[in-house]
Amino acid sequence: LLQLVMILLQLVMLLLLVMILLLVMILLQLVMLLLLLVMILPLVMILLLVIILLQLVTILLQLVMLLLLLNMILLQLVMILLLLIMILLLLVMILLLLVMILLQLV
Repeated sequence: LLQLVMILLQLVMLLLLVMILLLVMILLQLVMLLLLLVMILPLVMILLLVIILLQLVTILLQLVMLLLLLNMILLQLVMILLLLIMILLLLVMILLLLVMILLQLV
């Protein structure tokens, strides 16, 4: 009977050891998970930052394109204005010529 009790005690001790080992394993796995999360989170943050930076760059590029388009339109307008001035100058020249001819006639 005493031997039986001893064997049972040894079994209980073994079971306790196994449980403690299992608990340690679970704790280790949790720590590993936490470490993985800590390792992954900065990577995710860096990726997010890169994506935001890319968005900003695209917006800046679009703004530059808009400015270039505006410059083109302004240049076209200036060209038209210059053409109008040239035509006006030509008309004035023709008028002056006509006046000269009239004066010659008189």
